[in-house]
Amino acid sequence: MSQSPGHVVVAPDKFKGSLSAAEVAAHVARGLGPGVTVVALPVADGGDGTVEAAVAAGFTRVEAQVTGPTGEPVQAAYAWHEAAQGEAGPTAVVELAEASGLRRLPGGPGAGAPLTATTRGTGELVADALWRGARRIVLGIGGSASTDGGTGMMRALGVRFLDAEGKELPDGGAALRLLDRIDTSGTLPLDGVEFVVACDVDNPLLGPYGAAAVYGPQKGASPEEVEILERALARLAAVATHTHGLAGAVEHDGVVRPMGVAGMPGAGAAGGTGFAALAFLRATFSPGIEYMLDLLGFDRRLEGARLVITGEGALDGQTLRGKAPAGVASAAAKAGVPVVAVCGRCDLDEAELNAAGITAAYPLTDLEPDRAVCLAEAGPLLERLAETVAREHL
Repeated sequence: MSQSPGHVVVAPDKFKGSLSAAEVAAHVARGLGPGVTVVALPVADGGDGTVEAAVAAGFTRVEAQVTGPTGEPVQAAYAWHEAAQGEAGPTAVVELAEASGLRRLPGGPGAGAPLTATTRGTGELVADALWRGARRIVLGIGGSASTDGGTGMMRALGVRFLDAEGKELPDGGAALRLLDRIDTSGTLPLDGVEFVVACDVDNPLLGPYGAAAVYGPQKGASPEEVEILERALARLAAVATHTHGLAGAVEHDGVVRPMGVAGMPGAGAAGGTGFAALAFLRATFSPGIEYMLDLLGFDRRLEGARLVITGEGALDGQTLRGKAPAGVASAAAKAGVPVVAVCGRCDLDEAELNAAGITAAYPLTDLEPDRAVCLAEAGPLLERLAETVAREHL
């Protein structure tokens, strides 16, 4: 529906494992009833659903066949927006999870390949966007299946990772233990292209809070494999430091300590893809939901609104640390528009919700305590919750 005075902005994130953000928005709009003017703006914070959110906001979906995390071809997409007046050039939104995410593993998220999974497909999407003339590329890097330090992404852009004999290393993080030299002479032209990483992860590349230690087990890595990946990423940082002047890591008494780029917040995001973005693409990092709301024109949708409805699958402690609903609520508060949230479940009390700028939360579990039923019937249950929101707030 078109925007008009007194409209309701419906800006939810996905309900993971159940509904996409666009589907959540559609069910909420339906439940609010035909007498309510709705502006639907599905949102994302840089992880799964980022491309879909951009497309829902008016970007064009561009599909391409690329390399999946274990080498198989996958059909992936990025979002494209031609330059508006006053902009330097077209913008592409590339979501790592589209090409290199856990959901792209042939056996599903539980069938990881922690030592060999690659981000090459993400780089192929970036290369496609560059070929189309993108001057700004937004990288959403959540949900990665790989711990390859972003080397797969950079290989697709022409960078070569070589062993001591000058042979190209195979894809994956483990092979980087044999890295001797990085050849960037064949890198695609990147001059004048702005890279922005939309991400809320602040882990460094190495150490107990780094990419391998924190996220490796989530991708199926055993303790022994975590150690292999840690050594491999440390080698990547050391070689990058030596051959390209990139401050990476220092070793003292057998302990590798992240320094410079490798120690920067976010370098460990997406299995070290953050490091590659910082070191090779000279990317800037921006809080995921804040940047995405700006990119999607959220402030414009707030003009004249009387209510914002946001939400995600679970409102919990993670929500308060910069997840999509908190970002939506913060932006709405600046415009003086009240916010309520719908969710699968809510683990926050009233004081925590109010501190985040959310007036009230409406969980599916209030209607149906069985989690399996909530997942299976999320759409109809959301419509019932929206009816309650309409009665109590409109």
